[in-house]
Amino acid sequence: MKIFNEWTLRFEQPNWASSPEFGLIDAILETHPHLVNSLKEEIIRSEGENEFGRKDTPTVEQIVRAAIFKEMKGMEYRELEFAQEDSKICRMFIKLDNRNPFSFQMFQKYISRIRAESLHKILIEVNKIAIEEGFEDVSRLRQDSTVVKTNIHYPTNNSLVWDCIRVSHRLLEALKKETEDLNYTDYLKGAKKTYYNINVTKSTDKRLVLFQKQLIVFTKTINQVSNAVKKKVATFTAMLLQMELEALLEDMEQIYDIAWRKEIQGEAVPNDEKLFSIFERHTDIIVKGSREVLFGHKVNLATGSSNLILDMQILEGNPSDKNLYRPTVDRVISVSKEICKIKYSS
Repeated sequence: MKIFNEWTLRFEQPNWASSPEFGLIDAILETHPHLVNSLKEEIIRSEGENEFGRKDTPTVEQIVRAAIFKEMKGMEYRELEFAQEDSKICRMFIKLDNRNPFSFQMFQKYISRIRAESLHKILIEVNKIAIEEGFEDVSRLRQDSTVVKTNIHYPTNNSLVWDCIRVSHRLLEALKKETEDLNYTDYLKGAKKTYYNINVTKSTDKRLVLFQKQLIVFTKTINQVSNAVKKKVATFTAMLLQMELEALLEDMEQIYDIAWRKEIQGEAVPNDEKLFSIFERHTDIIVKGSREVLFGHKVNLATGSSNLILDMQILEGNPSDKNLYRPTVDRVISVSKEICKIKYSS
């Protein structure tokens, strides 16, 4: 058991003994360098890896280790930057040696390039290692689903309309500074007042009138954004702002349609036609029985007798748990077959 021996040696060091989980991962990465190398192409792309040159760019191994440390500690990128100076474990795990800490912008640039598909392949490789080393025999399987929330405010038609109005005005203001002949009307003050009035109004009739007023303003804002997107610009910054406005315009039109159907016509809009955030467009609505409605992504996990995660799937929408069991078992068996050469009956 090569990893077990490496792990035992790390326990003799005080720092690793206080953080055994990082000691184990360090042992796995040291004894199986192909795990890091498998991510090399998508991380550095055509930039080339820095190993012996400038000291301001991390190596691929440091990027992967930083990503692991960040996720295990539940850190933001700024917190990761601070941890490089504040935590001995962080410095040891990332292998900073005598280098200065890397900036949060640097780590964000490279870590964000790691794709979910690549992480799933790494999970499979770790499972193979665990089976080879005897930590897991796949004799028992436990499966459950949970929800990973996205960082958004509770979505209502009123708040989503207001989000569109205020963000579009911010972008229009920035574009005006880059383009002298851009003219637009500022509807923010009136729209903000209507937004708050809708929030505190309980009367259905009064709320309907307020929503009609807000949607008129919203329509005018959509027209302004549409005109700004078509305008010819000269600077690169202006082009980037137009691209942001163009992407936002699609969301604005969808949110207008949803708000009109629900608030004005009283229609029950299906969840798969809704948009729950203009900032985290991928957010799904998750309802499990009579429990609280959550917004994020449904995640299906399967663990073995060692509590190692043997399979993990980030799901689209809110599929039923009973439909997830068989595909999960099949994937786990497929991985274990490859290592153990065991013939499973179908």
